[in-house]
This record gives sequence, C-alpha cells and structure tokens, in this order.
Amino acid sequence: MSTMIEYIPDWSTWGMAGIALLVPILGHLLYQKVYHFIGTGTHLHDAAPTTPSEPSSEAGNTFSGNYDKDLCYIQDKLGANSDVCFREFTLHQLGVRGTLLYVDGMQNDRLLQLKIMTFLMYEATAEKLASPSTDEAGLPFLQLQEASNLDGFNHAILFGHFGLLIEGMPIGLLIEQPDARNRPILEPLSEALLRGPRVGFTEILSENTSMLRRQGMSDQLEITSYRVGTRMQRDLVLAYMKDLVNPDLLKEVQTRIERMDMDFFAESGYVEQLIEDNYLSPFQQVQNTERPDRVINALMEGRVAILLDGTPFALIVPATFSMLLQSPEDYYERWLPSSLLRIMRFGAAFLALMAPALYISFISFHPGLIPTELAISIIETRQGVPFPSLIEVLILEVAIEILREAGIRLPKPIGPAMGIVGGLIIGDAAVQAGIVSPFLVIVVAVTAISSFSIPTYSAGITLRMLRFIGMVFAAVLGIFGTILFFLLLCSHLSKLKSFGVPYLTPITPFRMRDWKDLFFRAPLSLMKRRPAMMKTQQNKRKS
Repeated sequence: MSTMIEYIPDWSTWGMAGIALLVPILGHLLYQKVYHFIGTGTHLHDAAPTTPSEPSSEAGNTFSGNYDKDLCYIQDKLGANSDVCFREFTLHQLGVRGTLLYVDGMQNDRLLQLKIMTFLMYEATAEKLASPSTDEAGLPFLQLQEASNLDGFNHAILFGHFGLLIEGMPIGLLIEQPDARNRPILEPLSEALLRGPRVGFTEILSENTSMLRRQGMSDQLEITSYRVGTRMQRDLVLAYMKDLVNPDLLKEVQTRIERMDMDFFAESGYVEQLIEDNYLSPFQQVQNTERPDRVINALMEGRVAILLDGTPFALIVPATFSMLLQSPEDYYERWLPSSLLRIMRFGAAFLALMAPALYISFISFHPGLIPTELAISIIETRQGVPFPSLIEVLILEVAIEILREAGIRLPKPIGPAMGIVGGLIIGDAAVQAGIVSPFLVIVVAVTAISSFSIPTYSAGITLRMLRFIGMVFAAVLGIFGTILFFLLLCSHLSKLKSFGVPYLTPITPFRMRDWKDLFFRAPLSLMKRRPAMMKTQQNKRKS
C-alpha cells in the first residue's frame, strides 16, 4: 500500500506539470484568437451577396378578360385571408358587375363609403375608368394604376391598395390609397429635451421621410428606396445630402444594404446588427435615434441615414464614440453651458464605467491610497459585513439592474415609483442587515445616476455591461487590473471602425480641427468646417 501511495503522486506530479505547461500556451492562443476577432471584427457584408426576392409584375398569370375566371383565381389566392374583403356591386352607368378588393383596417372607411363606392356605382364611365389620370377619372386625391398581372395585383392589395375588377376589362385597376390607422406624431420617449423640436418619428415610413423634407427646403436631400426581406418584405430608404456625402461611404452603405439576407426585418435593430463592422464588439457602430432634427444634422455633416418602415428608430452611419455622448440640445443652447454639460456627461460616463472597479481596488488592495479619515470611516461602516468587496458590489449592482429592468417593463403609472421605492427599501434593508456597507450604497447610487445621464440608451447599456468586467479585473489584480481593463478597452476602441471611420476620431487619429466639437462645443461662429473625418464633398459650412 505504501508503494502505491508513493507511486501515485509521482504520476500526478508529471500530469500536473504537463497541464501547467499546456494551459498558458492554450490560453495565449485563445487570447490571440479572441482579441483578433474583437479588434478587427468579422464583417457580415463580406459574405456572398444575396438579393432579396421582390415580386415581379411580369411573372405569373395575366388577366384573361373573363370576369368570373379572374375573380375565381383571386379568391383562390386571397380568399383564405379573413381580413381581405371582396365587395361586389353593379356599375349602373355601364350595367356591368364589379368587385372592390381591399384589406380591412388599412383603408379609410369614410373615404371608402363616401368617395369610392359612390363614384363606382353611380358616376363611373368607360372613359373615366380607362384613364389613369386622377382628374380625368374624377377621383380626387386618388390615383388609378393599371395591372395586367394577377399575382402583382394580389400583391398590391395585400400592401394596402384598393383592387378593382370590372366585368369586360382585360386588366385590373389599383387605387393608390394606403391609409393605415397610425398613432399621432408625439415627442420622442427615449430622447427627451428641454429645448428643441417636440416631434419624433412614427412607424409610417412616408411620414418619417416627409418630416425630413419639412426640416428645410433643399433639392439636395435625396432619398432612395429598397425592399428588404425574403419572405415578408418591408420598405427601407437611405437619406443623404447628395452634394455633401462621400461617394465611397454611400457606395459602402448601399452594398451592405443590398447584401442583407433575412426573412423579415421586424425593426431597424435587425438592420443595425447586419451592417455593422464588428458584431463581436460591445460598442454600437450605428447610432439609432427617434429625432428628425438629429438625423438632419447628421446628414449636414455628410452622414447617411437609414429608415425602415414599421419603426420610429432611424439609423445614422458612420457613428463615433463622441456622438453617443452628444445631445441635440448642445447646439440649441449657448456654447458655454452646452460645453459644461457635455464635459459633465463625459465625466459621468467614466464614473458609470469605472466607479465600482475603483471602489473594489481601493478597499481590497490599496486602502493606503485613501485619505486616513475617509479610510477609518469606511472601515467602521464595513464592520460586520460578511462578504468580500466583489460579492458586496455584485449584490447591489445586480439588484439595481433588476430594478431598472422591472421599472421599464412595468406599466408607466407604477414603473418609476416601483424603481425608486424598491431601490430605497433594498438599500436600507441591506445596510440594516449588515450585508453591505453604507459607503457602497453611495457608490452604487452615484454609478446608477451617472449612467442615466448618457443621452443614448444603447450606449448606457454597453457601459453597464462592461462595468461588471471591470469589477472582475479589479477583484483579481487591484488597481493594476483596473488600469489593465481600461487600457484593453482603449486598445479595442482605437482599432474599431464604423464604415471605415475610426471609432475614436478625432482623438485618434488626432485631428485638432474636429476638437471644436468634442469635449466642449465651440461657438457656432468658429465651427466653419464640417468634420474632416467624413471627407465630404464640401468642407465649409458657410458659403
């Protein structure tokens, strides 16, 4: 037995030595691979291009001219949809039968009853129906289009057009009157301002593009449309100032849009994730906004906006880190208060990211760096706390994040109250129970409040997520781990790009001219040029 006991440690020693030798090598290789992906990113737009399938007006069956046969074919294709209405009637002027087809809920019922049906039953003649012109047809605010293809006719009906089938006519008629019931134009919920326009985008794409047009009269604002989605399709538009935008940037955006391949785009977040440079990066490389004024200001800098039907959030590319901490209100107020608020915003972002990590570093590893009186006070408040500083911080941070998420999901009347009351009760109860120290409650509260000051909600989520990684670094290596975490973060940001534009521009690469609109906002009279990083066709803001 003693021989066995001596023999086993001998083998285990060699095994442990081999593992100790392999682990650093494998860890180094894994680190190089992961860091390579995080630094450079895997480009979705490098994949083979795919073109979304669009319904063709030339493919499929054409109208036969036989009213009953064509109506039977349409009923066979659309009849299974309970919201598609078939309204048969008689055209008294012509003495023939007709059928009006439309999707219930996508049309104006008053217009349908008073305008269209009255015209078709009592006023329609062969000459009026044969002319596609609005005035000659006698249909005010409507347009008639001829459809020779049955499948295209059915497709247009499902997209919100009135379809008209008349006995004896070898074609179908489409009445362009999509009038969906939509919510009114309201102030943006995610980007509230004290001073500025009180309008935000809606879910209707045509209304959003019209808001951009109403920002100012210019024939240089160009809007190009696409149709995305292979199974359920939606309209998407690119907006840009054609005399300002960099042609290479515009071509790159168009290429990435055309190469998107997905069954359905439910929200602009789908587009954002498919066109970004590095999907492994925690930082967003595409800015989203509900504000038309923010979009038009970005277009005036040479950027490109992407708007998708069915969502009030527009996308702006390229995006930089400084854009995420800037508010439209910075340009509506005078430059001195705007600069002060912006500097405070950058400081709050640093606290939201680093405050818990610094607390853990000082308390656990470097209490000598804390002033003596403050250190004594902190030690007294930590008497009886059974957990190390990392667990102590995690308890409160996780509780705050859960309360924040619960406040968003709860109904509006009770959501804010639940967050405030829950935070006060949990914090006080944790201190009374001796689970956490009162000083930590102050640190966590300052961190949470600082994260609320970030204008872009998505950027706040990123800092909240990275905060936990910084806490782990601090718990392992102290202040050296905190500094290492910050350096790795800066290294990643310096390598990150958004549509070819360095993410930390104008910090690196250094462009002194663009610092007029970075940490502080210079007077408007001195901001004579557009950002150099955009390489616009016209650099000067003033003629």
